[in-house]
Amino acid sequence: MERDQLADFLRRRREAIHPGEVGLAQGPRRRSRGLRREEVAMFAGISVDYVARLEQGRSSQPSTQLLGALARALRLSDDERDHLFHLAGHRPPPTDGLAQLARAGLVRMMELLTDTSAVVLSDLGEVLAQNPAALLLMGDQTSFTGDRRYLVYRWFTDPAVRATHPPGAQERHARELVADLRTAVGRHAGDPAVAGFVARLQAANSDFRRMWAEHEVAVKRTDRKTLIHPRVGELLMDVETLAGLDHRQRLMVLTPADNETRERLELLRVLGIQEFTQAREMFPDRETFPDDDIADRRFHKDS
Repeated sequence: MERDQLADFLRRRREAIHPGEVGLAQGPRRRSRGLRREEVAMFAGISVDYVARLEQGRSSQPSTQLLGALARALRLSDDERDHLFHLAGHRPPPTDGLAQLARAGLVRMMELLTDTSAVVLSDLGEVLAQNPAALLLMGDQTSFTGDRRYLVYRWFTDPAVRATHPPGAQERHARELVADLRTAVGRHAGDPAVAGFVARLQAANSDFRRMWAEHEVAVKRTDRKTLIHPRVGELLMDVETLAGLDHRQRLMVLTPADNETRERLELLRVLGIQEFTQAREMFPDRETFPDDDIADRRFHKDS
């Protein structure tokens, strides 16, 4: 681990990002060049204190998961991301199998959709990156570990995830997830990590085991679905999915399908802006905030 070089690289990449590139207003009070440390911490889902220690060369060795979160927060290119891993003393993750980071080109496309929910997914259903609108819509989907990183695993093992869809639509959505996973597993034929994941999911849930045995295959590229949001209720969304050239990663875009949903999403956006603004007004001269001042975000202390 090259602490001084890592600190310099992280600090310079943070200072090189214009706030407008990530949907933040410049504002008359902004004194720092580029993003503030607490803004990087917010986008990465880690503590401000740990970002500060990284930039000052005082940190412990960051985990690969934390490095992936920093790479997304700092909008690093593929080459910059690999350089970040090398400086931290890790081998960059492969671009296939279970370990993936969002491709820089898809992330930049996602970020252009400032008022539209968009996420970058692996073909196995892991959310690799999401824009602020998607964060408001579905919460932080990038901080899960183990098999819970995958949407299909959480769907079949966590009742709270299934509750985000109306009861009458849950069977159809489950079948779509299984058919999509079947397609991805065929693409990863011979990969023991992928085979092991499927085996664990079969052991964990009988409904998945039943649907998997039916061997349905389909990639969902367009859909209309109802989501149940805990704050604004039912949302009717149109979903478009764009696949990368190798089909290993996708950009999924969710747009409101009617005026009522559009109004509810606008309300959700206003609530999010108000909460962040209130936190900043409480501490106008501080570079950091207590964790609970940023609503609906989870800052994780690195161990």
